Amino acid sequence: MKSLTEGIYSLALTLWIGGLWAIGYIVAPALFYTLTDRALAGSLAGKLFTLIAYIGIGCAAYLLLFRLVRFGGACFKHAIFWIVLIMLLLTIAGEFGVQPLLASLKHQALPKEVMESVFRDRFMAWHGVASILYLIQSVLGLLLVWLQGRDPR
Repeated sequence: MKSLTEGIYSLALTLWIGGLWAIGYIVAPALFYTLTDRALAGSLAGKLFTLIAYIGIGCAAYLLLFRLVRFGGACFKHAIFWIVLIMLLLTIAGEFGVQPLLASLKHQALPKEVMESVFRDRFMAWHGVASILYLIQSVLGLLLVWLQGRDPR
């Protein structure tokens, strides 16, 4: 029988990785497919990506703390610890590094939409960086779930 802390660990892992995949590969594309206003779709997707970033930061903090308490210094020898840490760092880089740049470009473009402005190319380049960071997190998340199922360390 799992302890409460182990149950929360499983929930945190499921919420974070499931949220990454659901928002990034189901909800965001559906918004762009369904809504005719691409700026609105982008705004809604951006809010959802911010939400999952904060969820990820909270979940990663719990997962890392759990592993540190459970395994002590030996957790630094476990791949799961390092995958979670890398995912956390990618989340922080995306949310507090790349996203403010994207927001700044949108603001500078006003009153036009950024995609109709001289900032379009820079916005597209930074959006590509954000997408790559997200893809790496998503793949690492799958690896994390797979490893967790095989070996709890």
